[in-house]
Amino acid sequence: MPGGGSEPFVRVDVARAKQLMAEGVHIIDVREAREIAQDGKIAGSRLVPLNTFLANPTTHLDGDSILFYCKAGVRSAIACEMAAAVGMKTLYNLEGGVDVWRKSGNHVEYA
Repeated sequence: MPGGGSEPFVRVDVARAKQLMAEGVHIIDVREAREIAQDGKIAGSRLVPLNTFLANPTTHLDGDSILFYCKAGVRSAIACEMAAAVGMKTLYNLEGGVDVWRKSGNHVEYA
């Protein structure tokens, strides 16, 4: 499901991310655990740091629709690329990451 251009994923804003979550998309946070203490995490997301994900992506991919996020959207875009490389088709990247999620007034959880 390419998202405009040659990217094998769709870049989404907060409003679309919330719709996807309501539809049951799997959510993977690719930040480091220490970042959650500072910035919080989106409810329902599973932490899989980017290096861990890149080392063995297939063990962390469940379901056919996944939304990745990080602090600002860069590491999660890399995760999307890797997920596509191992055959995942329906991938989303939260543009602006947890930073834009929080700035939009949305709730975060702290570990």
